[in-house]
Order: sequence, then C-alpha cells, then structure tokens
Amino acid sequence: MDRPTAPWRNTTHDWTSTVDAPHLTRIRDDRPTFAPGGTRHLILEVVAYAADEAEARGAGACVITLHADGSVSITDNGRGTDTRADDHGRAVKKPVMASKDLRFFDHPEAQSLPDGHPRRGMSVVAALSEWLVHTNRRAEGAWTQRYESGIPTTDLTPIAADGTTGTTVHFRPDDPVRAVARPLVDELSQLVTPWPHLSVEIADRRGGSPAV
Repeated sequence: MDRPTAPWRNTTHDWTSTVDAPHLTRIRDDRPTFAPGGTRHLILEVVAYAADEAEARGAGACVITLHADGSVSITDNGRGTDTRADDHGRAVKKPVMASKDLRFFDHPEAQSLPDGHPRRGMSVVAALSEWLVHTNRRAEGAWTQRYESGIPTTDLTPIAADGTTGTTVHFRPDDPVRAVARPLVDELSQLVTPWPHLSVEIADRRGGSPAV
C-alpha cells in the first residue's frame, strides 16, 4: 500500500485496514450471532449510521426501500461517508464496509440496536450480503463501490454530482439471512422510532409475493 493513511486519526475505523478478511470471515462463520432476526437486524445496523449523522447535525432523514428481489436500499441525507485524498490525489474512503467499527465490534455491551441486539457495525451488513453497493455523495465529490460478501469488487468509482449529499447502501442479504424472516413494514416502523433525530420513511416495493 503506497498511500500514507497511517497519520489519519482513527475514530470509528482503522484507515490502514482497507479489507480485514479475517474479520469478514468471522462474521460469515457465525450468522446467528451477527444477524439475529435476519434482514431486519441488518437494516437496523445501516440505519444506526444515518441516526448518528442526524444526531450530529441536529436532524436528518432516511428512506428504507424493500425491493422485490429481496434487497434493501437505505438512503440518508447526511454529509456522506468520510472520503479523503492521499498524497497522489486519489480518493480514499473510510473503510466502513470491510473493516470493524472500533467503537462496537469488540465491545457489544457499548450499544444495543432497537431490536435489543448488540450493534456491531456496517461490516456485518457487507459480510452477510451477496452484494452491496455503497453510493457516497459529499460536498467535494461522489463515488460508488460494489462489494460481494464484504470484499470490494470494484474500485472507488467517481460518479456525477447531483447537488445532494448523503449515502445509499443497497444490499441483498445472503440466502441464510434472508431465510430467517421477511421484514414487516409495521415492525420496522416501530423499531426505528427510538432515534429521535432521524425521520424514517419505509417504501415496500415487494408486491404481494414473498421476496426471493
């Protein structure tokens, strides 16, 4: 690695750990522990980051969309995931998807999600998804990146700005996670209410048939 990320202060994630493969494997090897309740828990892991951003800014909003293919997208209107330029001018995104959240993963007693289970971080969502696409819009630029089972399969790819900031995390949980339970809109609506600074909208586009 030739980018000098070591001097960057680690707050939530280690900037030098772009892909922590053993960490991701540990999650995949123990789905019942890291995704209790299946897809519902993964949704809450993502929304928790939108809630953090909303609290930091005083208010925020996100939209949870349940798609017919069993995937879920969550879009917020925050500042976007921290993305910096290295000494070569290349964009470097905080490794939220492929490395552990230093605040929570090894300290599950630190915070619980509204379902009563420990918060462990976004890497749980990435590791337990067939695919995940992270679209990140900041004031200084916008990028997208795709992951499969938590491993990046594309580079951080610039995209056109659209005048907004925030993130969209679109993921399809893997088969064992999706098989646990189909998320219910009423249940999700109740679970997201404990975050007072975040306004949440839920769009169910699955139709009448079960997600596949």
